[in-house]
Formats: sequence, C-alpha cells, structure tokens
Amino acid sequence: MHCPMKNSRNIVSFLAIFWPSMALLHLAAQGTPPAQLAVPAGLHPLAIPEDNPLTEGKVKLGKQLFFDPRLSRDDSVSCSTCHDSAKGWSNGSRFGTGVDGRIGSRNVPSLVNAAYQKYLFWDGRAKSLEQQSRGPIEHESEMGLPMDQLATKLIQISDYRRQFEAVFGGEATPDRIAKSIASFERTLVAGNAPYDRFRAGDLKALSPAAQRGHQVFFFRSNCAFCHIGPTFSDGKFHNTGIGMDQSNPDLGRFFVNHKSDLDRGAFKTPTLRDISRTAPYMHDGSLKSLAEVVEFYSDGGKMNPYLDDMITSLLMTEQQKADLVVFLTEGLTSDTYPNPEPPELPE
Repeated sequence: MHCPMKNSRNIVSFLAIFWPSMALLHLAAQGTPPAQLAVPAGLHPLAIPEDNPLTEGKVKLGKQLFFDPRLSRDDSVSCSTCHDSAKGWSNGSRFGTGVDGRIGSRNVPSLVNAAYQKYLFWDGRAKSLEQQSRGPIEHESEMGLPMDQLATKLIQISDYRRQFEAVFGGEATPDRIAKSIASFERTLVAGNAPYDRFRAGDLKALSPAAQRGHQVFFFRSNCAFCHIGPTFSDGKFHNTGIGMDQSNPDLGRFFVNHKSDLDRGAFKTPTLRDISRTAPYMHDGSLKSLAEVVEFYSDGGKMNPYLDDMITSLLMTEQQKADLVVFLTEGLTSDTYPNPEPPELPE
C-alpha cells in the first residue's frame, strides 16, 4: 500500500488507512516538523525528538522498512515478524525466532505506546526508539545484518533510494534507517480504553466485575505501585523471582549497568494497556495467561535474595483474582488500537 497523502490537506484520508479507528495524529508534510501530535484519551502528549521530527514521508518510509524482510541477513525476517499487530505487536510465542531459525531467550515486548518509555527492551539497554530500532537488525540471533551493510543494500533499491532522498536529502545511512523505523513505531499509540472513560465519569464504561477488579488493582493489591501512570508502568526495573531458580539465571538489568545487586534479575515493568493481546507473559514468556500472572503475584512472586521488597504475598480470594483479570482484559483494552495494513514494498 502506498501512502495516499501528497500534502498535509490529505492527512485525514492518510490516517483513515493507517489507523481506521482514529484520526488523531497530526503529521507534517514530507520534511516539515509537525505543530503537535495528538494522542488518544488516557495518554499524555508525546514528546518528539528535536533531531527526528515526525513527518509524513518518514513514517511511510519507516513503515515499509518495518515490514520488509530484506532488512535481515537472509531476507527472511522483518521487524513485523516478531512485532505483529494481530498479536499485540508481539509474536504470540514465548520467544522470538530470527534468521536461521535461531530462538531468542526473552519474550518479545509489545511496541504499543513504546514511544512513552524512557528505556527500551526488558533490560533497558536502549534509551530511545532510534537506539531500539537498531538492536534487532544487528543482533546475530534476530535479523543478523550490520547497519552499514543494510544501508548499502537499500541504496541498491531504486524506490528506497528515491524515498531517502526525498525525506532526508541523501541516501540511506544507519542513522536515517533508524530514524525512519523509529518514526513509524512512534505512531503506534493506543488509548481510550473503557478505564479511561470510567475515569472521566462514565460509570457504565466498566462492567460490575471490572469495577470490582479496578478496586482490587488500585486498593487491595500492590499492582498500582509499579503499574502507574498513563501507560500503567513506572518504567523501572524489578526482580519478581521469575527465572531466578535456574542454574544460570538471566540477570536482566544487571547485565546493562553492573552497578547494584538490586539489579540482579530485575526487568522493566511492562505496560498493562492492551495486555490481553500479548500473551504469554513475563520477560521469559513463562506464564501463559493473565490468570497465571495474577496467581503468581497473589502468591508473592518467587523468593530469591534479590526479590523486590514491594512484592509480597497478597492472599487474594478467587473472586478478587477473577475480577482483577476482568479489569485487565476488559478495562485496559483500547478502542484506538493501531492495526495498519502491511504496505506494498519496493521491488
């Protein structure tokens, strides 16, 4: 699919194709910075990096790159292979599968509302979508292609060469590739869930069970200590005990900063918006359902020397656990969910 917009006057039809359920994002034409980026109810205004303004041409280019398997070493894996809109912008499996059938060691995080995150990846090793977009491309177990080699590859494709010239005024480079993909990812925002309407005063937006689950989430359990703010994530790193009983556990954040024992086995708090779309759960994908996740936290996680002190046994009743799952599924599933059609790729 080619972008139908040739100037800013066609923004409504452009958005109707990319996001059928919402026409909220105000993009600039080609290389002109936008005045504002509007977002769905429940979310804060989204900051756009000064060195990577969001533009129509860049988003279109980034979308094509995101869906193009030629970004991998053997032309078999695209960003969308692991980040599938039909599977919550994850992959519906415990781990991701890369080139040569290589299996990863962590669950694939969703990209929905990733633009709001201060740190990307489970261990927070990237601090921007621009940094994040490079990681899977170059990782030997994912797409396995160095960015400089990818740039050379794209320069040989005439339509990509034309688009990079139009958007950036020059040919493909690692930096421009990353900025394009990040720009597309930045548009993957979701909000206006029943919870948002309930919070705004519509008391019928949540069912009785979801309202009871709402009370459990915010007042009976410790959920809201870590799952806070518009995206239901504090953006911090916590050891819940998952995987720490293994002989060689994944130490998560500790591998990144090597600073504190408190970071051993600590992983970033995931967003809970649209969480019902992204099973399985936890950084290792070891919990298959939200019911299992709720049960895990009700039991107080898994004991280990570095367990976060906010994780304690909750002793919830079966009714409270069931109501909490209803709130997480019914209450936090967005009406404005990004589900664009795959684009037509340059030959």
